[in-house]
Formats: sequence, C-alpha cells, structure tokens
Amino acid sequence: MRTQPLILALAVLGLAGCANDPAPNEQMRISEQALEQARAVGATEQVEALKLAEDKLARAKTNMLAENYRDARMRAEQAELDARLAEAQVLNQKSEEQVQLLQSRVKRLRKQLEVQP
Repeated sequence: MRTQPLILALAVLGLAGCANDPAPNEQMRISEQALEQARAVGATEQVEALKLAEDKLARAKTNMLAENYRDARMRAEQAELDARLAEAQVLNQKSEEQVQLLQSRVKRLRKQLEVQP
C-alpha cells in the first residue's frame, strides 16, 4: 500500500521531466515583425537597441537549430522588446525634432508680429 503513492509520485515526476518546451515559432515571427517595424520607422544600425534585437534574434535562431526551445523563446522575446524599444526611440527622436521645428516657427512668427506696426 505504501509503495503505490511513491510509484505514482515517481511517474508524475518522470512525465514532467519528459515534457519539452514547444518550438517558439510564433514568437520568432513576432520578433521578426517587430524588427521590420523598427526598421520601417527609420531605426538603423546606429540605434543600439536595434543592434541588440538583431543579435538576440540571431541567437534565438541558433537555439532553434539546436532545439533549445526554452532559450530560443527567451531570446526571441528579448529581441522583440529591444526592437520595440528601438522603434520607440526613433519615433521619440522624430517627435522631438518636429517639436523643435515648430518652436522655431512660432518664434519666427512672434518676431514678425513684433516688427509690424
């Protein structure tokens, strides 16, 4: 009677140990799309976050080939986040440039208004 719970516990542990992480194909696709989107808004190699994203996605692909799906998923998720950061940084920079341009135009208009009688 006492061996039955022990055998059941060992069987559960054995099955849990055999469970493998599934291939993160969807996450890989999402990460690649995030990189494409970052490039589409103007992220280049000069943006550090984009370089990090590309490196992490390359490592994720290597992990996929080695069937190390857990690490591949982790790297792909990190690559997605880095790509989204690169996109946000580029968009933020573009917004700041637009604000500066508008501020200079407002300043010029104020000067013109001051000169008029």
